[in-house]
Amino acid sequence: MSFVVKCLDCGHTAPYFPSSINCPRCNSQWREAEYDYATLAQSLPPQLPGRSFDLWRYRELLPIRNPNPTLSLGEGGSPLIQAVNLGMMLGTPNLFIKDERQGPTGSFKDRQAAVTIAALKEAGITEMVAASTGNVAIAYSAYAARAGIKLWAFVTSLVPAVKMREIALYGSQVIKVTASYDQAKQLAAEFARQRGLYLDMGARTITSIEAMKTIAFEVSEQLTALLGPVTGGDTPRWRTPDWYVQAISGGMGPLGVYKGFRELRQMGLVDRIPAMAPIQADGCAPMVNSWKKGLEQAEPVTTPRTHIETLATGDPGRAYVMLRKQVDDTHGVFESVTDEEAFRAMHILAKMEGVSAEPAAAVSFAGLFKLIRAGTIKPTDVVVINCTGHTMPAEQSVLGENWSRNVILP
Repeated sequence: MSFVVKCLDCGHTAPYFPSSINCPRCNSQWREAEYDYATLAQSLPPQLPGRSFDLWRYRELLPIRNPNPTLSLGEGGSPLIQAVNLGMMLGTPNLFIKDERQGPTGSFKDRQAAVTIAALKEAGITEMVAASTGNVAIAYSAYAARAGIKLWAFVTSLVPAVKMREIALYGSQVIKVTASYDQAKQLAAEFARQRGLYLDMGARTITSIEAMKTIAFEVSEQLTALLGPVTGGDTPRWRTPDWYVQAISGGMGPLGVYKGFRELRQMGLVDRIPAMAPIQADGCAPMVNSWKKGLEQAEPVTTPRTHIETLATGDPGRAYVMLRKQVDDTHGVFESVTDEEAFRAMHILAKMEGVSAEPAAAVSFAGLFKLIRAGTIKPTDVVVINCTGHTMPAEQSVLGENWSRNVILP
């Protein structure tokens, strides 16, 4: 499969190796995979009808030379559900939920783990390090176990114990760090450096961005099947939503999804990229606050004040610069919501659509409510919202005190 890695700073192209994290010319760590889009525009669409609807359906657009089907746990291919009841309540009938809860470990991070672990296995790498607020480490643990790769998982002490136990269940080594998530990432990076181990670097990890873009590919195919192709040109095109809404911590998800829509446009399969709406928790919203102030660089949040620890990245670094450009280019918006608004959205989503989402995923729904109320998202808009993960035990703060009636029999 033909692809190269291109530096986002100097434009230098080089072959891809997971262990090579810096541009050989300028030493930048910000690079992305590039493919032969002109050839794929002709060769890929005719092959899709005969393929399974999963992540590897788009294997020619992933940085794996020889995909190994024995490593797969069935990642990708999550359903796109029309939120009929919620859409009726909000006056936005074309509202669709990309249900990433249905991944092998219950979150959209399964895509990241599947592609990254496949690349590491192909390169003969047997040990890796990752910092996580829960879902990333769970996903990596499952796929690493399947591939025979040792994982060192650095998690903050705020991560729920039930998630830490699941990480350990897969055989990963859990290192609980009593500090902020940003500090846990620094500790993990130093540990990996000292031991010479592969380190997951979030949005700088090429395979992570490449994995996330498959969400865009699937959404376009699914919307086309549900609403019909876009007509009016020489050939019918795939359909894209008007808005893509997702809760963010470090911003990797929307960065990858944007790249997916951009590649579809490069291949002539779609004619536009949706407006991007990344949502953060008020108590840790460096990107939202910086964007609203018109800042080109993010002001870090040194002390996150949110109970939604999965979204507690205080210093997004360059990811903000990149995401800000994508939001502005697509006429999108950054928005933030309170923890209470997110918990309320969890309850509404479960009661109205039968979808039990974790607090981090509910942040995106609370943001959606806010954007519709403000008139930013219009009633006629087609909106796709990423339900990024499943709630594990139901949050007590969502249900309140009187959620059950007790009956004591004599």
